[in-house]
Amino acid sequence: MSSFRDPGFSAQVRWLGCVGNRDLSLRSAGCSDVALTFAGIAGESHSGLTRPACVRVSDLYESGTEIRNTRQISIVSAEELEIVAAEMELDRINPGLLGANMVISGIPELTLVPPGSRIQFERGATVTVDLENLPCNLPAREIESELPGFGKRFKPAARNRRGITAWVEREGMVGLGDGVRLFVPAQPHWPKAQELEDGQVRALAQL
Repeated sequence: MSSFRDPGFSAQVRWLGCVGNRDLSLRSAGCSDVALTFAGIAGESHSGLTRPACVRVSDLYESGTEIRNTRQISIVSAEELEIVAAEMELDRINPGLLGANMVISGIPELTLVPPGSRIQFERGATVTVDLENLPCNLPAREIESELPGFGKRFKPAARNRRGITAWVEREGMVGLGDGVRLFVPAQPHWPKAQELEDGQVRALAQL
């Protein structure tokens, strides 16, 4: 019995990009295809089997601790980008300003798919979803440099719409227009999660 379910969405790769040197800029440059390796996208600045721990995992590790790189690839939703742009009062957002590696259309609420889900491309390459890619100031700065006055609008507009990070489970090529399938874990929702979320909401309301 499979541990995954296919919800049956018809999805497609709409845009691909690579970050050349993230120490210089978050921006990604568009390309027509990418080679997914077990280390990530070949030649991309976020590739690597391991990475130094950052603030995102500060509850677990000291900064700089070498850990498995589960943030090899940044994937965003074409539909969610349209919503973010509309809330920012823009016609569109260039995914390169977000440092995105892929834009996918056809998966509803991509940012909120369960961690551990698999995204499989038509030629066989497959990535495992790590976590929601929380909005931060880095893409806001890139947006501000291109569109003065709009950078500060990004974080609130992108909440729960910033996309996901993922790591490569099966190697292969991915190109523009390739079909995409989503497989979600075949397991029940953790009941404790809603209780924890409600507690966080109450705590924020008291601030």
